[in-house]
Amino acid sequence: MVFAATGVSAIDTHPSQEEIQAALKRGAVAAREHRPPDSFYTRFGATDDLHPSGFLITKLEALSVMATHMGLRGVDPAEADIAQTLDGKTMLVSATIFGNVGNFAVDSYMVLDQGGKTIKPVTVRFDGMASRSAAYPEAPRFKAKVVASFAYADFDPTAQTTISIFPANGGEVTFPLDFSQIK
Repeated sequence: MVFAATGVSAIDTHPSQEEIQAALKRGAVAAREHRPPDSFYTRFGATDDLHPSGFLITKLEALSVMATHMGLRGVDPAEADIAQTLDGKTMLVSATIFGNVGNFAVDSYMVLDQGGKTIKPVTVRFDGMASRSAAYPEAPRFKAKVVASFAYADFDPTAQTTISIFPANGGEVTFPLDFSQIK
């Protein structure tokens, strides 16, 4: 597992002013150093191009990402943009999965499991047509994204969690995470 390093403990659904300012500062520093905004994502799964992987974005990570994007353009995030991010009710989880037909990800589904409790997403979307993988024409031939949003109110931001993706054609892809270690 690869986790982003920041200064708070666990997924913070109601960050303090100090945490908010620190997240914005991290993004501004990243912009000055010309680091990509996605360096703040919490990544999980494989690090190669032929095995399942993904990322999630917490509120504080989203603030750092936004501050980096804005900083690269030479502007500061507007208060309205900061408020909109902090008012967000969901956490985005994106996973890349692999299959051997172009439409394998259609009707895929994602859930979180926390100690036997299944958390269903607010929304799920998937690639209707997968793109060729690095192995093409060998297996796995295609890769696709499955993206879900989970309501902060529905899950424990400090729990051991398994992200499960169920492709419509069968099977399951899982990623165990310890939400208490996500910063």
